[in-house]
Amino acid sequence: MGNLREAQKALTKDLLLQSGLEVFLRKGYAAATVDDIAKAAGATRTTFYLHFPSKGELVSQLVGHAHEMLVSLEGPPLSDVVESGQQAKIRAWLDSRMSQWDAIKPYMIVSYQASHEPDVASRTEDWYEQVVQQMATGLERASRYTTERRRVRSLLAFGQFEYLSRRYFAVGWRSDRQREVCLEELTDSWLHLLTE
Repeated sequence: MGNLREAQKALTKDLLLQSGLEVFLRKGYAAATVDDIAKAAGATRTTFYLHFPSKGELVSQLVGHAHEMLVSLEGPPLSDVVESGQQAKIRAWLDSRMSQWDAIKPYMIVSYQASHEPDVASRTEDWYEQVVQQMATGLERASRYTTERRRVRSLLAFGQFEYLSRRYFAVGWRSDRQREVCLEELTDSWLHLLTE
């Protein structure tokens, strides 16, 4: 009996997450209410609060889901890619993550709308810090740069990637060729920052 309850609880939570994402995208984070989310999920306000203490926590978990989507991609870990310093590996890593942008776009748009929420800001900062640390670890294993410079170079490289993703989420690619040009330039920039 306990397994059935746990399965039902997990399904309800997933339904609330999906409904929350849809409501936030339709109405915007600020205008969406807990009642809107619960109604879209066919649940009650009480049910919502059994699973999430706030709208911010729901978005925080959506950010976690987007992170899991990116981490689950096949290929070598970012630290290994950076350590290698090989153009082909860096390009392949960037290309695979850029290929996921359409899938994570809804999650990231909502997270930007809710970035003032402490839960969301904390989850997003943890995610960014993990990526920067992976890059710095790769530089350390390759014995490139001082500890201080490793972190700064990693921040700059990931900052470029993150800014480009935000631009893509806002306006998309202006032409079919733009994605390829952005990938080439970002790869060259990462090579400059992380290998020279």
